[in-house]
Amino acid sequence: MARPPQGVSQAAWNRLSPFQQSVYRAACQIPRGQTRTYQWIAQRIKRPNAVRAVGNALHVNPFAPLVPCHRVVRADGTLGGFAQGVAAKRRLLQEESALKTA
Repeated sequence: MARPPQGVSQAAWNRLSPFQQSVYRAACQIPRGQTRTYQWIAQRIKRPNAVRAVGNALHVNPFAPLVPCHRVVRADGTLGGFAQGVAAKRRLLQEESALKTA
């Protein structure tokens, strides 16, 4: 049985699909103050063609910000989507100094 990230209950973790667990584990490896792409996660979990599925899994992440899906951006560096809105994603990244303010 895979252990959940810190702060996430085992029972809640066990309700996720194995794919979601792998995506969320990869997102947890992104250091505070940094970003990675959806493609980075897809490659990290050895599913390089699953970029869209990675985005879908992150969109329904029930553990944000414990599982930091806000640190995942598009390949071109733009923010991409965020369930709580792009403004919230921008604010979280600015608080972590991962996004330069204009």
